[in-house]
Amino acid sequence: MGSIKKARIRWFSLIRIFGLGMVLYYHYFKTRYAGGFVGVDVFFTFSGYLITALFIDEFIRRDKVKLWAFYRRRFNRIFPPLLLMVLIAVPLSSIANPDLRTNLTKQITATLSFTTNFYEISTGGSYETNFIPHLFVHTWSLAVEMHFYLIWGLIVYLVSRTVKSAKYFRTAIFSVSFVLFAVSFLSMFTQIKGLSEYSPIYFSSLTHGYPFFVGAMIGSFCGVGQSAQGFNQLTSRLTWKTPLIGFVVSALLLFGLGTRMKFDQASTYAYGILLGSLITGCLIIFARLLHDKAPNVAEPRFITYLADISYAMYLFHWPLYIIFLSYFNNNIKAVVAALIGSVIFSTLSYYYIEPLLMGKPVAYQKAVGGPLLFAMVILGVVTANYAVDAPHMSSLEQHLWVGNLYQDADQIQAVHAKVSQPKQTVPVSQTNYNVPQGISIIGDSVTLGARSYLLEHVKNSDINAEGNRRMDQAYDVLMNQQNNNQLREYVVICIGTNAFPDFKEQIDKIIHDLKKGHRLIFMTPYDGHADATYDSTKIAVYERTLPAKYPFITVTDWNKIASSHPEVFEGTDGTHFGGIEKGNILYTKGINDAIKTAGKKTVKA
Repeated sequence: MGSIKKARIRWFSLIRIFGLGMVLYYHYFKTRYAGGFVGVDVFFTFSGYLITALFIDEFIRRDKVKLWAFYRRRFNRIFPPLLLMVLIAVPLSSIANPDLRTNLTKQITATLSFTTNFYEISTGGSYETNFIPHLFVHTWSLAVEMHFYLIWGLIVYLVSRTVKSAKYFRTAIFSVSFVLFAVSFLSMFTQIKGLSEYSPIYFSSLTHGYPFFVGAMIGSFCGVGQSAQGFNQLTSRLTWKTPLIGFVVSALLLFGLGTRMKFDQASTYAYGILLGSLITGCLIIFARLLHDKAPNVAEPRFITYLADISYAMYLFHWPLYIIFLSYFNNNIKAVVAALIGSVIFSTLSYYYIEPLLMGKPVAYQKAVGGPLLFAMVILGVVTANYAVDAPHMSSLEQHLWVGNLYQDADQIQAVHAKVSQPKQTVPVSQTNYNVPQGISIIGDSVTLGARSYLLEHVKNSDINAEGNRRMDQAYDVLMNQQNNNQLREYVVICIGTNAFPDFKEQIDKIIHDLKKGHRLIFMTPYDGHADATYDSTKIAVYERTLPAKYPFITVTDWNKIASSHPEVFEGTDGTHFGGIEKGNILYTKGINDAIKTAGKKTVKA
């Protein structure tokens, strides 16, 4: 057993900063760094390590673990900056799109009760594709972390009551960590197949808890104050160069992993997050070794400062960013403003507010303590007022909801007319294939948002649209209409934003199973956040090749039209134009132009 060392390990600050940097880069420039969300798993792994190592130190020092003292320390560290973030973000949101305050009371309640992950799962929230991003969606990770503290703290406490030897305590902690790691990882791994949305398993404390236990296993080995004998022997054999090189290589690998992972890929959940946690484990071990092998090298004060405010930075960076993005409608300006604001508020939180709220004696307490508390009370009143007046549905969601209601009403009216009126002969096309005249449009939420305008401006059209619809689901709608002789001569498929890697197979299936006599039109999808690596972009590329292969297929390129008119998506999620008149006009014109072109071509024969 090694001797007791200082509790603060030099170079751990770099791990905190590195993880934060990955998350910020991802949130601010998602299309450039699509896998930066793995930075959250850096936090998870490091937390599992640090908490477990400190538990072991406490047991060796006192022969027991004080559970309530641990809970109190964690709450005092986590809650004050969280409360401050809410009290600042909500009043500041007054300069932004009011939709950001949708269901604000529920958002605040979930945030302060550490249940944001459950809230997002229960409301069908998506980590990447919400129409209007939630102000506090990023606190899902804080909820998962708090759940880990509660459960792991209790487990370690129970182990400490049954194991009296420090050696066996360390072994028991490692063993339990491994079992819980296996349960959590297998829970995620077995739920991947067939998922259309990965957010529920990403948000879940059960399926996304295993990075903590990767850290816990490492913590039971290399420790903070005291380490296992094997780790001490390893330390004695190395020079300072080996851990330094290992740390740099691990950091590069972790950053590179962030360039390869994507949120909507099954591989991310099969092995990507696990790989990120294991590389973070290597970072921890190499930093721990470097601390021992370079005892005379001091950590730069600036690095320590950034590590101190890193937690509060994580809390502030997201709400400030989406507020300023809505206000400026310019990403660079929003990033700069969010970074400046985050640094200022994080510094204020760590060095002034948190000590004051935790009752720590500080020199400035008499001078500024009263004014600071008074300011927080005022912010609390303003926040409560905004929460009470917040809308329960965003304007875009309202627009889609109304579209759904009208579509349902039209379908009920059509069924009623079919039942109550004498059977009438449905006009058929003049192509000798006995298919109904007109246009059948099968679309997703973008089509649903434009439905009313389309019905007025696309003659003799029938629209079937639904949010989050995929190509395989569009196929089912098409087959149902075709089997009931309801599929009209012109078939317009407006699907693709909700894409899967098997999109070619699904598109080819539609082409193959469409009966003779129809003219098929594909509208390429548009996602304002997508780059060339996204499946939605690849769908557009593939659909553009189809008219050359099939004379009865026409393509209307909404992807190109939309990308040429960014003003259509101001104040939206970058995919839905949500009733903006110019968006309706452009979208409808694209379909009408394609119908004219298709009319000059042959039908499927």
